[in-house]
Amino acid sequence: MLIRRIEKFLREHDMPATKFGRLATHDPRFVLDLRNGRTPRTDTERRVDGFMRSYGEMRHAG
Repeated sequence: MLIRRIEKFLREHDMPATKFGRLATHDPRFVLDLRNGRTPRTDTERRVDGFMRSYGEMRHAG
């Protein structure tokens, strides 16, 4: 489930939900909306997963 992966990412990177939303989807309410039951489209979910993957890689490389 996407929201669980995002919540784990937020804890691991000590990132506020609004910052995550802005960076991953250009929507600061994205995580809040997911917490309230929003279901993202498949392409949005793929984009968010890609963001989390690349963000982690950037942090480990730099």
